[in-house]
Amino acid sequence: MAGKASKLGTAVGAPGCEDVQTCTDAEGGHGILRPSFAGHSLSSPDYAQNSNVENLPPHIIRLVYKEVTTLTTDPPDGIKVFPNEEDLTDLQVTIEGPEGTPYAGGLFRMKLLLGKDFPASPPKGYFLTKIFHPNVGANGEICVNVLKRDWTAELGIRHVLLTIKCLLIHPNPESALNEEAGRLLLENYEEYAARARLLTEIHGGAGGPSSGRAEASRALASGAASSTDPVVPGGLGGADGPMAKKHAGERDKKLAAKKKTDKKRALRRL
Repeated sequence: MAGKASKLGTAVGAPGCEDVQTCTDAEGGHGILRPSFAGHSLSSPDYAQNSNVENLPPHIIRLVYKEVTTLTTDPPDGIKVFPNEEDLTDLQVTIEGPEGTPYAGGLFRMKLLLGKDFPASPPKGYFLTKIFHPNVGANGEICVNVLKRDWTAELGIRHVLLTIKCLLIHPNPESALNEEAGRLLLENYEEYAARARLLTEIHGGAGGPSSGRAEASRALASGAASSTDPVVPGGLGGADGPMAKKHAGERDKKLAAKKKTDKKRALRRL
């Protein structure tokens, strides 16, 4: 198992990743990080209004604000944090797929939610970008010990984000939420890597000039929770896009032809 499962981590030296473990509870089940708002979708109005800021003590809010500000101005390598201006406890994040892994070239969106008991209780994290990974469930749940039994109040948000990135390098098939991914990682690494790369190319925007990185960043910066973005400048339908330029060119040609006709008419009058 170690020979095949460790292939993800051999190409990248990632300090601190050697201690990453996926989570199991006392009964041997998975410590799944599920959203705590049963019945609501990630983009529903009810979810958007489910803020924990008012439940946090002022000194905790100040600590969170300080760390989030630091993460925004000085983020860890390959990670970007997009604070929600209306809810400090709702952090939107992008993580670049580590080089040397099937996730390389992808940009993965995720959520980190701070509960009312933070930092006594760990935050909840889950992927918004679909990913083929043993320790990520179908709905984006993440299974890693730092967000379960290994959590301590001193760890902080930066440590959580680095641990989740390390999970892309060192998955644990023995504690899989995605059983198929865990099985392939153990039995057929090449097939596992091919599946992971395929989903990274489809959903993570890897493998081409239109990689979707800018699109994901725009969506997160604007607080979007869905994967569909409105038409933006520079897009096909935007004010500066190729369609707009085409129409502008046709309009200029018609205007020039009209001026030429008017000039001929004026000369005839003379």
